[in-house]
Amino acid sequence: MGARRGAWLRWVVIVAVLCLAGCAGKRTDALVFWTFGPEGEAVAQLLPDFERTHPDIQVEVQQLPLSAAHQKLLTAIAGGTTPDMAQLGNTWLPELVALHALAPLQRHVADSANVTSSDYFASIWATNVSDGQLYGIPWYVDTRLLFYRSDLLKQAGFDAPPRDWAGWRRMLAALSHPERKVYGILLPTNEYEQLLSLALQQPDPLLRDGDRYGNFESAGFERALTFYVDTFRLRQAPVVTNVEVSNPWEEFGRGTYAFYLSGPWNIGEFRKRLPAAEQADWSTAPLPGPDGPGAGLAGGASLVVFRASKRRRAAWALIEYLSQPEVQQRFYRLTGDMPPRRSSWDSPLLRDDVQARAFRDQLERVKPTPAVPEWERIAVMMQQVAARAVAGELTVDQAAAEMDRQADRILAKRRWLLDRAEAKR
Repeated sequence: MGARRGAWLRWVVIVAVLCLAGCAGKRTDALVFWTFGPEGEAVAQLLPDFERTHPDIQVEVQQLPLSAAHQKLLTAIAGGTTPDMAQLGNTWLPELVALHALAPLQRHVADSANVTSSDYFASIWATNVSDGQLYGIPWYVDTRLLFYRSDLLKQAGFDAPPRDWAGWRRMLAALSHPERKVYGILLPTNEYEQLLSLALQQPDPLLRDGDRYGNFESAGFERALTFYVDTFRLRQAPVVTNVEVSNPWEEFGRGTYAFYLSGPWNIGEFRKRLPAAEQADWSTAPLPGPDGPGAGLAGGASLVVFRASKRRRAAWALIEYLSQPEVQQRFYRLTGDMPPRRSSWDSPLLRDDVQARAFRDQLERVKPTPAVPEWERIAVMMQQVAARAVAGELTVDQAAAEMDRQADRILAKRRWLLDRAEAKR
């Protein structure tokens, strides 16, 4: 028995040592922060300064692939295993609010000397508000505008990029030579952001009656869809998906198309991929609207805190740190993700950047998409039907009617829930 007892005690000691060794690098009281995509690597480089000034807070960044992010979030909410805070695309926020997964943040903002709503681009801030409550703080912003070949425009007789649709159409016509496979613009038919940007420039909302029904048969949306479809019908854009364009930067450099409607990440891509001799031949411009400078899409990602978190104060401390203008400028250097605060643009890094400046202008004229959990499904459906119109399977009127029919089906549960809630009042 003595020998057995001694062996048992030695085993207990070994297990304890192994446990301590395995657990030494990971604290169970760490603030867990989920990021999706390359932002996780960048934010890890910003954390040492935060942890030096907040020695009582250890941050554990968990980087998840963007392709799995949405399902991972829903699974964590259902299983009660959410992180303390996360990066969240602002189109996902309404869904998580509807699931009562997020903690309201207005009280923290009211007590903060750093996070000031008036310093943020107004429409970007608005994407984080649901039913009058604030649930997220913008972390970086995204919108779409024109990348264009300034040399090709000059050769065609134009001294400046377009400011309205009529001028844009004239330029597209002059720059398109489909017999040589040269086009005015690239608009991949499986990307919804381009058509959505045109639609947001209209006075008509995309959904109607309290976001209960689609509003795609409105005069405004049909105007946007007509302009979009006509661009293909007039052979001013190739009918291709982004999968069929293996290297859009090289094609842009070769002059296959003169305009590219895209987002801020492509500033870095064009600077990296185009030869030095071609760097002076391209720039960016705000979107032209129907009758003058147009609105754009209010996109980006926000920082949210989960309702189930026991470390809300620590999470807010990290949000405040990541919201500081100088930290946002460092984040931009690391990622190319543009800051949501106007004061963050005062740095020469952004203020004196010719290609970035157009984004600063566009961000003052962005509009949010409908704040309903079903919006992403509706946007994908919208583009799928629009592609059928581009292919000639549907007229503009037929496509708009089909979009309304499918949107109404997607929104059926929302109508039922809202009607039920109103009946109880």
